[in-house]
Amino acid sequence: MHLIRPFAGLRPTPRRAAEVIAPPYDVLSTDEARTRASGKPWSFLHISKPEIDLPAAGTDSYAPRVYAKAAENLSLMLREGILARDPARCYYVYRLIMGEHTQTGLVAAASLAEYDINRIRKHEHTQTDKENDRVRQIEALNAQTGPVMLAYPNSREIDDILGRCSAGAPDADAIADDGVRHSLWVARDAEIQARLTRAFDAVPALYIADGHHRSAAASRVAAARRAANPRHTGEENYNYFLTVIFPHHQMKILAYNRVAADLNGMDARTFLARVRESFSVEASPTPVKPDRPAEFGLYLAGQWHRLAIHRELIPVNDPVARLDVSLLSDHLLGPVLGIKDLRRNKRIDYIGGIRGLAELEKRVNSGEMAAAIALYPTRMEDLMAVADAGEVMPTKSTWFEPKLADGLVSHALD
Repeated sequence: MHLIRPFAGLRPTPRRAAEVIAPPYDVLSTDEARTRASGKPWSFLHISKPEIDLPAAGTDSYAPRVYAKAAENLSLMLREGILARDPARCYYVYRLIMGEHTQTGLVAAASLAEYDINRIRKHEHTQTDKENDRVRQIEALNAQTGPVMLAYPNSREIDDILGRCSAGAPDADAIADDGVRHSLWVARDAEIQARLTRAFDAVPALYIADGHHRSAAASRVAAARRAANPRHTGEENYNYFLTVIFPHHQMKILAYNRVAADLNGMDARTFLARVRESFSVEASPTPVKPDRPAEFGLYLAGQWHRLAIHRELIPVNDPVARLDVSLLSDHLLGPVLGIKDLRRNKRIDYIGGIRGLAELEKRVNSGEMAAAIALYPTRMEDLMAVADAGEVMPTKSTWFEPKLADGLVSHALD
């Protein structure tokens, strides 16, 4: 069985991509999705967040009628010619451009058998309720519509093939509401497809960057359908899941910054004294955006400080404990602020780096939060090392930008 294979994608018909593509289902609340889809009848949010088409009051986002509405909306878009399925299996080259940043990857159906044996490697735990939601969505649509973002390690051959495939005019091209450009080239040539398949078969592992719940849900659907199919061969579409695979060196991770609601009963002076037990502390006249690992920016009482953890506290041989998010938790959030359960403690919140340092200042200056901490972004090499070790990243370790679009290519399971 190959690691990846081409598939007959379900995608917008010519010149419809800009009307269809939408942010990933899990980055918008229902209210935000309803606003974003207003006046846009063909937005993919009507499929990925179908509760926006049901009454705002009294609608449970996980109710059966929500998934039924998603299927109804998908059928409508097919009947109206907004979406269509390619007549033959293809690979798709997908380029994202955000400002000066560009990344080019491959849309492919990836093997769930390889995922199940951890050749497609994970770095997060999943939550059952979120898995259940994606299982119901896949079953209702008989399709996977939210692509999983993967990374492949260095491969000059794959990079070169993708570069050649994306040299001409794209088959689909759209600029999303956030200014990110999404371009797609269809790779129909059988020899190019075969070369890509062979090149990925030579890759030792792929790494999930974003989409652990979608991956886990696809695996559960495949297991259920395999058990129910007496003629199962392994070639059925349900044995594969929708992915976009980028070279790891092109992927952009932004910091996932922290804000704390209080100083655990201390005043600012006492708090800083406690921080100095594990960090050097230097006041800064300007906002501090860390420019190297093990360095942090602290905004407290209207003043920025540059923190650097004492080098002897960094456990260099532990891929999880040496992460900046772990160093911060183990030597400041936990022992100083008393925040140990990062998933459930309401005294801490998380702000994606895309929102900048001004957002940290705003949250503190408003009085909502007592302190803000800016981190250096987790590196892809560190994420891959954690996954290779079979370990799990701490919560809120990575913020990938730009995001993939829902609706540009979907994977039908029939």
